Amino acid sequence: MDDPAAPGPSGSPANDNGNGNGNGNGNGNGGKGKPAVPKGREAFRNQRRESEGSVDCPTLEFEYGDADGHAAELSELYSYTESLEFTTNRKCFEEDFKTQVQDTKEWLELEEDAQKTYVMGLLDRLEVVSREQRLKVARAVLYLAQGTFGECDSEVDVLHWSRYNCFLLYRMGTFSAFLELLHMEIDNSQASSSALRKPAVSIADSTELRVLLSVMYLMVENIRLEREIDPCGWRTARETFRTELSFSTHNEEPFALLLFSMVTKFCSGLAPHFPIKKVLLLLWKVVMFTLGGFEHLQALKIQKRAELGLPPLAEDSIQVVKSMRAASPPSYTLDLGESQLAPPPSKLRGRRGSRRQLLTKQDSLDIYNERDLFKTEEPATEEEEESASDGERTLDGELDLLEQDPLKDIEHFLEMSRNKFIGFTLGQDTDTLVGLPRPIHESVKTLKQHKYISIADVQIKNEEELEKCPMSLGEEVIPETPSEILYQGMLYSLPQYMIALLKILLAAAPTSKAKTDSINILADVLPEEMPATVLQSMKLGIDVNRHKEIIVKSISALLLLLLKHFKLNHIYQFEYVAQHLVFANCIPLILKFFNQNILSYITAKNSISVLDYPCCTIQDLPELTTESLEAGDNSQFCWRNLFSCINLLRLLNKLTKWKHSRTMMLVVFKSAPILKRALKVKQAMLQLYVLKLLKIQTKYLGRQWRKSNMKTMSAIYQKVRHRMNDDWAYGNDIDARPWDFQAEECTLRANIEAFNSRRYDKPQDSEFSPVDNCLQSVLGQRLDLPEDFHYSYELWLEREVFSQPICWEELLQNH
Repeated sequence: MDDPAAPGPSGSPANDNGNGNGNGNGNGNGGKGKPAVPKGREAFRNQRRESEGSVDCPTLEFEYGDADGHAAELSELYSYTESLEFTTNRKCFEEDFKTQVQDTKEWLELEEDAQKTYVMGLLDRLEVVSREQRLKVARAVLYLAQGTFGECDSEVDVLHWSRYNCFLLYRMGTFSAFLELLHMEIDNSQASSSALRKPAVSIADSTELRVLLSVMYLMVENIRLEREIDPCGWRTARETFRTELSFSTHNEEPFALLLFSMVTKFCSGLAPHFPIKKVLLLLWKVVMFTLGGFEHLQALKIQKRAELGLPPLAEDSIQVVKSMRAASPPSYTLDLGESQLAPPPSKLRGRRGSRRQLLTKQDSLDIYNERDLFKTEEPATEEEEESASDGERTLDGELDLLEQDPLKDIEHFLEMSRNKFIGFTLGQDTDTLVGLPRPIHESVKTLKQHKYISIADVQIKNEEELEKCPMSLGEEVIPETPSEILYQGMLYSLPQYMIALLKILLAAAPTSKAKTDSINILADVLPEEMPATVLQSMKLGIDVNRHKEIIVKSISALLLLLLKHFKLNHIYQFEYVAQHLVFANCIPLILKFFNQNILSYITAKNSISVLDYPCCTIQDLPELTTESLEAGDNSQFCWRNLFSCINLLRLLNKLTKWKHSRTMMLVVFKSAPILKRALKVKQAMLQLYVLKLLKIQTKYLGRQWRKSNMKTMSAIYQKVRHRMNDDWAYGNDIDARPWDFQAEECTLRANIEAFNSRRYDKPQDSEFSPVDNCLQSVLGQRLDLPEDFHYSYELWLEREVFSQPICWEELLQNH
């Protein structure tokens, strides 16, 4: 892959924002009318201009949270192509309301009992055979969930009545009724075959599904939202709804699993008409509602540490980050550190030959997904093998320690102290201090007082003990938490779920190129008739970009929530999900996403404020003009895009933390210049996770890179937490360590499979099951027989017993 910071053909930075202008700010003037400048000097000026522009970028006042504001989250459910359907929903409701309510009252004027009676009538009319009539009734329900905006005077009123109506609809059983209709639409083979026959799927092919999913999303989002002024009945309904969505009811799977199955069916090509944006938004909000957001996650972590007898957490990392100040981005000049960022592994230290067995490197991030990252390369030649073996022999002195698992601070401290004072070590023994000076005793005591033990450490230790002593420790008691229920349901299809989510994320990434084999994620945004005017084309272009941004937002938030909750529930559940994400090339995919002008992406204004819900429902839609299309909000950044970037960086951190093989993937894919460019965004939380990713690979980038990026190194020292024996900044170019990365992943995979097998694969006839040797007991066991068995009992005896010859001698010989 070419260095993204390298000069392009014209001497300017190479297509940093994907529009071919080359100067990163979109004006593309490039010094018109000025005398010719040598290419090298022009490149340096362009780089300096870009650097100076990034320094002038203001600090972004962004507050990270579970989601955006309530109105923004509701507005993102609808595409601008759907704006005309608000009127259709209102018309369906008013026609039905006039026929059912004799008085001339409006909905808001009815008493609560009368409103309940009307909703019950709507649900009864949903059971009609006619598909067209069902759709009209469903639209009437959707109009109620949207806040009966025809009777409201302001956006605040629309949002208020939307919440009120959603609680009313839930208490009358609307969600269960729509869930049955959703099952019917998912299994509707006629709609799927019709969509498959069409050359281009449009928004008209998913009308019924969009109405159903919109009602369910509005109910989940409105009921999920907690406010202090909510009445007691609403609080009770919220907890009941949460329980219904979390656990299997009436022998049905949790609702999230149904949505996951829709995602995989869409990606398999069997249902191209599925409105995937609505499915993903609903899936994300259901997982957030049932498992809990970040604040709930922190409370669960505190509770679990107390149950395990661990000391309480001293701080909440998200709250700490909120108090941080953004650092000034480093200068981005042409230096040796960038141009020689990741030299070929064969040149590192001059002692390593081909490192093909280290990791299969993709040619470029642009051809991502065309080659298997983990497939076996060609066997190395004899000359390469000899060179590699020579390099290994030269490193024998340091490998004994380096190939071990990373020692914890206390163990590492004692290793060095024992080697210095008594000349030998005692492995991982942290209690024996014989022969060590008194100050070492005091140091160990202090270290133990402040030693951090994670929940994962305790879970791994317990798992090792259960593997060693399965009989004596007995059967493990597994708490039936929402995370546990969801993991059990996802377990056997989890690889397909992760691959499907990453396929959609790849298709929605702004750096992705259109390919014939890529999935079509625009089925629920493209109109039946393509735009005929320039303004309509502009509107559709904004709508498509917004559509992709919302998909990226929902997938990034969903994956992060799943990883964090599964890690808290059990570390090996987290590792199982993380490993399948890595196997599905999630790491290069995220780097591909960031291989763009991130500052432009974060400040993009792909929105039309007059078409956003609920604004578009209380005023007449204006005529399309260039001014109305460009009249977006006045904020300095796009909340969802910044939110997505932070989520993807957090996801990348979780996948690579303490994993040498995955850290080396960051190095091999030349992630340092990509990540360093993201530091132009002056937002503390985003910068922190970028610096964390740079920190873990700094020792592998070489001394020259560290010398050329001292401002970045200083920012890491200032912002990122350090361990006592952390040697990240002064590693001795140890990229030549011949780690067997595949073995590292295979060991982890073996531990995961052992955990899943022990916990979830419990066959009835286990080798540890007791055997009943008593003839009377065996013959006396009650067997479940079919109800009609007694009618054919005599026939069964004749066929299976009396007519079958029995060779008693052979039977006795065999036993």
